[in-house]
Amino acid sequence: MSETKIKRVHLLIEGRVQGVGYRYSACAEGEYRSLAGWVRNLPDGRVELVAEGPGTAVESLVEWCRQGPRYASVRQVDVAWEAPCDEPSGFRIR
Repeated sequence: MSETKIKRVHLLIEGRVQGVGYRYSACAEGEYRSLAGWVRNLPDGRVELVAEGPGTAVESLVEWCRQGPRYASVRQVDVAWEAPCDEPSGFRIR
């Protein structure tokens, strides 16, 4: 039943994650999983991502974020589970 439970996750991704297409790839992965949320670069070189949707889809995106796109080198992903808050539909780059 967990696959239908709505989950929300807030990620901070560290490593070589800017300038390698991470945001665009993460956005496409979020859309592919029909999740709501957003992704953006932070001034300190990390990428921040928020995703909300069916639990298994959110968990799948978290696992993808641990690898990222081809040229990324992810060193660490900080995962914070949050209460769902009805994120507007669609996945976007901020």
